[in-house]
Amino acid sequence: MRVLLWHVHGSWTNAFVRGEHEFLLVAPPDGVGLAGRDWPSAREVPLSGLDRGSADVAVVQNPRELPMVPAGMPVVYLEHNTPKAPNERHPMADWPGRLVHVTHFNALMWDTGSTRTTVIEHGVVDPGPLYTGELPRAAVVVNEPVRRGRVVGTDLLPRFAEAAPLDVYGMGTELLGPMGRGDHAMADLHREVAQRRVYLHPVRWTSLGLSLLEAMCLGMPVVALACTEVGRAVPPEAGVVSNDPDRLVRGLRELVSDPDAARARGVEARRTALARYGLDSFLKAWDRLLMEVTA
Repeated sequence: MRVLLWHVHGSWTNAFVRGEHEFLLVAPPDGVGLAGRDWPSAREVPLSGLDRGSADVAVVQNPRELPMVPAGMPVVYLEHNTPKAPNERHPMADWPGRLVHVTHFNALMWDTGSTRTTVIEHGVVDPGPLYTGELPRAAVVVNEPVRRGRVVGTDLLPRFAEAAPLDVYGMGTELLGPMGRGDHAMADLHREVAQRRVYLHPVRWTSLGLSLLEAMCLGMPVVALACTEVGRAVPPEAGVVSNDPDRLVRGLRELVSDPDAARARGVEARRTALARYGLDSFLKAWDRLLMEVTA
């Protein structure tokens, strides 16, 4: 099957293009194309010249992409995000097509009207059990923490830093000062993060971050706010999950000071992530949906 899509979220696309299809990524200036990624099953295509027969189905992830899909081509709309508020109408509400959410929480919170919706949870390309935990520090991965502020828990970082030194990775983290480590290529990021003893997820309100699931696959124990989908993704055996910041600060301090306990929690984190967010089940779910939509 030929699947037309825009390269929007790198980690999600990295998993999606592992399927047994031909993936046509919209090239600049209408998309970002491969953006330097080595994906053998994917190739860049210019939007100009595409017609109904160029692909079997399109996966769009933003309302502005929808008018660019050739007329008559089946379309699936993929929503990555949470709404800003529980009563927010989705831009594709009452749409006759198929809408896919990446978490059950997102599906619950968005008002999609009569649009037919499906949940296909994230799939993670396993980076391997790279965890060493040799550094008594905590890793955080978040993009643009200064701009996004309370949404991603930036205001909580000084409080956690009293329990353990923090290393914050991602775009725009240089603005945080000494704890900001900047943006890294994925392989380098995984190696660096895996050297830290604990993965900290201080996010209040966003969809389930793939960086959290990747950290679990690395074998890292997790300290996280029990917000959005985290309660399903992170079992108690994998770390400390709570909406009590004091409990999380204590948990972070305890795990950083106890390498054996941290490693044991990390083993459970990896087991859970591979079982629930494994690539095989993710790709099979998408195969079933694409076959249904194109039938």
